[in-house]
Amino acid sequence: MSSAHRRFRNLLAALLLAVGFNAMAAHAEQAPIRLKIVGGLADVSQYVRYEEPFWRTRIAELTDGRVQAEIAPFDRSGIRGQEMLQLMRLGVVPFGTALLAVVSTEEPEFNAVDLPALAPDMASLRQTVSAFRPHIEQVLRERYQIELLGIYTYPAQVVFCTRPFTGLGDLSGRRIRSSSVGQSEMLQALGATPVVIPFAEVAQAIRSGVVECAITGTLSGNAIGLHETTSHVHAMALAWGISIFGANATAWAAIPADLQQVIRDGIVDLERQIWVAADRETGEGLACNAGLPSCTAGRRGNMTVVPVSAADDERRRRLLTEVVLPRWVNRCGMDCVEAWNQYLAPTLGLQARPE
Repeated sequence: MSSAHRRFRNLLAALLLAVGFNAMAAHAEQAPIRLKIVGGLADVSQYVRYEEPFWRTRIAELTDGRVQAEIAPFDRSGIRGQEMLQLMRLGVVPFGTALLAVVSTEEPEFNAVDLPALAPDMASLRQTVSAFRPHIEQVLRERYQIELLGIYTYPAQVVFCTRPFTGLGDLSGRRIRSSSVGQSEMLQALGATPVVIPFAEVAQAIRSGVVECAITGTLSGNAIGLHETTSHVHAMALAWGISIFGANATAWAAIPADLQQVIRDGIVDLERQIWVAADRETGEGLACNAGLPSCTAGRRGNMTVVPVSAADDERRRRLLTEVVLPRWVNRCGMDCVEAWNQYLAPTLGLQARPE
């Protein structure tokens, strides 16, 4: 090999080496992708123990620092929960959490998986959500340009009251906090007066006498002090509080494909943790409100836990078939009838019928 060829080869090698080092340096210096997340309800276990640590810490670990995130609960972000889907569609909220019972005023179809009186236990809730999930994903993508990333649940929502009751039949005549249209319709059918109150205002509403009962989570009710201001809590799950977590399609598409997969995998694990915790915390919430030794996740109260009777379960079934489902169909229309009968009727054995 001639000296000219050797010099050329050495020069080319040096050039390639320099280019490689420059590329590595550029990659090392590349700023991380920063995500702004709107999470679930403040101060409750789902947000404090799972959502917030995942986005503040875990996501950076999973992506080797390539993704960093800030998160704030939606009820402390100056955002009306009812507007979350539209804000996500517009990209104002690039990554957000929407409570289905709240956004159902705009999109009643989503409320199918969390209709009051539908799922009395975690096993039936899992079945319902699993069956309807493909439809939720399709509707979010086609109508709102939102990519569904996760579906979360809060612990069972039950009735807390300031004076004794022995079952659902005793709730007639009482003013009861509700969080959705469906809950309100169910309460009216029981002879109660529903009052729609945001979660953040429930404790004050009970203390001031605006309502004497409230439907809320077993452990979240404990977290806001209902074990100190109410005396009786029913053990029946009347609802759960399902929420979806998703991304604006444009914001999601801007993330490199390899990082999209890492984020998806992380959220799959986060979702699993939240569901397991919701099941466990349903029982822990009741135990803490009653002041039982098994209470470890909350503060011990001295409440009476009203057991679920056969009469309560029969009343729940009748409320679902005679009131909750027909009125949801009436609000929602034929699209909902078709979606229910395609995705849920085979699992639940209950057909939706147009009015």
